[in-house]
Amino acid sequence: MTDKSVAILDVRSSEIAVLYGERGVNHTFVFKASDTQAYSGYEDGAFYDEKELSEAVHRAVAAVEQTCGIRLRDLYVGVPGEFTLALPAEQSVSFPKRTRIERKTLDAMAERARPRVEGYRHIRTADVTFVTADNRRESDPVGSYATGLSGVFTYFFCSEYFAERIEAIFSGTRVALHFLPTEYAMCSYLIPPETRDECAMLADVGFLSTTVCVVLGNGLLAQSTFWVGRGQIAVRLMQRFSLPYDAALALLSKANLNMRKGAKDREFTHQGAYYSIPVKDLIEEIKAGLDGICEKLGGFLEECSGKELDNKPLYVTGDGLDGIRGALEYMTQRLDCVCEQIAPDLPYYNRPAMSSRVSLIDMAYEDHRKCGFLYRLLNLIGG
Repeated sequence: MTDKSVAILDVRSSEIAVLYGERGVNHTFVFKASDTQAYSGYEDGAFYDEKELSEAVHRAVAAVEQTCGIRLRDLYVGVPGEFTLALPAEQSVSFPKRTRIERKTLDAMAERARPRVEGYRHIRTADVTFVTADNRRESDPVGSYATGLSGVFTYFFCSEYFAERIEAIFSGTRVALHFLPTEYAMCSYLIPPETRDECAMLADVGFLSTTVCVVLGNGLLAQSTFWVGRGQIAVRLMQRFSLPYDAALALLSKANLNMRKGAKDREFTHQGAYYSIPVKDLIEEIKAGLDGICEKLGGFLEECSGKELDNKPLYVTGDGLDGIRGALEYMTQRLDCVCEQIAPDLPYYNRPAMSSRVSLIDMAYEDHRKCGFLYRLLNLIGG
């Protein structure tokens, strides 16, 4: 792998993807290779078929290596919400006199407050917000002077189950694995800093699972994952209209909730078979499936309710609502909260389904850069 390029493994609930590239000018990216493989996913913190997962990962890695003519030595692995814990904690420190705050001060505070969670390993710590002794709120107090400081940090943990399964896939290779919290990567990349500073919400609606986060500053105040998504809506269509599962998914990708209920039957052909579905029944069934997602999201947002979230939009991303026209408008009505689509602002990758992999490569690139000798030397000189 060249010094500037990084590789990520994005583990979604219906497919995995390996992406290899580097950051270009104006915060763009140059993607040199990618490969996506379908697999059966996960539920309740465990993969349905670990052998299938392993084979899918090996195929994707081999395809990327062959395309670029390289051997991966480092791989940044996105940990989905199903296997992640995000725990906020507060820590305070006092100084005998007015003192200049340094990065090592914040690092020491974060280490003292870090919780220990059985069955999970710590993979990252993020600063949320800080308040000085004279009540100045700062997102980054380094360089400021104060007699005391309190701060909130978010600690990200990956389940040992997930980490051990991924490590087993690469056992016997020379690939070094680095685990990244996927949802946090998306919040950091997709939502502008000025929006995060005032508190924001993001929902990653996937195929089998949906994760929702409350973001503040450079960290998360809350995160929760639910077993609802596109796949469960397709099951409803399959059962209601006696469709093969693949046909139900194909129908869902062409759905339009804004169609008049008195419109003609929805006719389509899939793999040589012809189907005719009553539009009224189709819309009702899809809305019932969206209700299941909204109930989970609504319950979470109610628990996190407060003036900080009043009148704030819920940013929605992920592959779960792809192609379902009118879904966001319906969710806005159900949640009494504006649901706004968010995706990478990049040509060819500006779809919600691309959010996780682009966000992961952004975070991986930054981590990789900070490990470089020049970066560490400059920070050492700068104190």
